[in-house]
Amino acid sequence: MGVWEIRPASSSDVEAVAELRARVLRADLGRLGRYDAQRVRQRLRDGFDPAHTWVIEVGGAFAGCVALRPAEDCHWLEHFYLAPHLQGSGIGSGVLRGVLERCDRGGVLVRLNVLQGSPARRLYARHGFTVETEDPVDVFMVREPSVSAGVASPLAQSRPRPGGRLP
Repeated sequence: MGVWEIRPASSSDVEAVAELRARVLRADLGRLGRYDAQRVRQRLRDGFDPAHTWVIEVGGAFAGCVALRPAEDCHWLEHFYLAPHLQGSGIGSGVLRGVLERCDRGGVLVRLNVLQGSPARRLYARHGFTVETEDPVDVFMVREPSVSAGVASPLAQSRPRPGGRLP
């Protein structure tokens, strides 16, 4: 796994995240006949909430993001994007593991949706997500909290940590 750091997002991160989203989703949305360069960016801008978002950095440079939005009965894992050249390096698994450990300690159910045919679905399945429902475009997945939750939450910490720790 590469060395990475994660920090809380700020409103100034929105354009970098919107651009990364457009790059990462282009192939899957194109395959589904749903790619629109303006819409994919605007949907991110409209739903971006820095209070629930973290930026992933590698070598001090923007490399991705992840959001964990609290809802009434769960948390929604959203906007989980990693630069294509870093996918498969273990960084995404490390980030996801930290997010899920936090949810496990709180006994929180996690939901997400992934596009039909997306390779990200395998990542989520490896981390305990199962299909809840699906339609021709989206697969909605859920993960029950693990009963073997550990100690202090990486996300509860207040400062960035290198090499696989979430703030």
